Amino acid sequence: MRIDVLSLFPAMFHEVFNESILGKAAEKGAVSYHITDFRDYTVNKHRKVDDYPFGGGAGMVLMPQPIFDAIEAVRTEADFSPRIILTSPQGKPFRQKDAEQLSAEEQLIFICGHYEGFDERIPRYLVTDEYSIGDFVMTGGELAAMAMIDSIVRLIPGVLGNDTSAVTDSFSDGLLEHPHYTRPADFRGMTVPDVLMSGNHEKIAEWRRKESLRRTFLRRPDLLTGRAFSQKETEWLAEFRRENME
Repeated sequence: MRIDVLSLFPAMFHEVFNESILGKAAEKGAVSYHITDFRDYTVNKHRKVDDYPFGGGAGMVLMPQPIFDAIEAVRTEADFSPRIILTSPQGKPFRQKDAEQLSAEEQLIFICGHYEGFDERIPRYLVTDEYSIGDFVMTGGELAAMAMIDSIVRLIPGVLGNDTSAVTDSFSDGLLEHPHYTRPADFRGMTVPDVLMSGNHEKIAEWRRKESLRRTFLRRPDLLTGRAFSQKETEWLAEFRRENME
């Protein structure tokens, strides 16, 4: 995969893309990162990329020309249509399913905005996907792009040391992930559940499923809305409700 990032602050990405899983993914050749300062593409002699909005109002708006020209420059092939992603508080919520889908693409182009917003012709005629990482506003789109890129790259086959890790992630099946334990089995009187050391894989899988459902019920009940449940899961939910009422 090729990932391009259009930003006014390209230096923010250098260390992030060279460290941890993102850096190892590049070393393996699974992904390549290309960071572009779209100020380099403005035709304004003062290197401006923003201007006052028509109709008046507070703040400055990013002009379409530098963005359109920068996108045209970073496309890998003229007849190829990459996914062009705009980070925006007005975008749809970015979910695990989106990361899974995007991880299968050949090229992703992220546009990181600043100031009051974008000229509307950018999202309307150029962008394929507009995403938000939460109901809050940041000073720019760089951190949002980093978060999305991290969640996407780790899902590319071969990037994680254990490919089953991504399959059991929180949200992959619509539920939060179950609790994890490791050595020692008894730490200052806090012990690991016996079932996890029983060697009974069927019982362990059942425990993990139940605890995944319990954690989702307690922390993110909104994820359970409209979901179909097995008879066993329905019984577990009734148990959780009784416990929660005590």
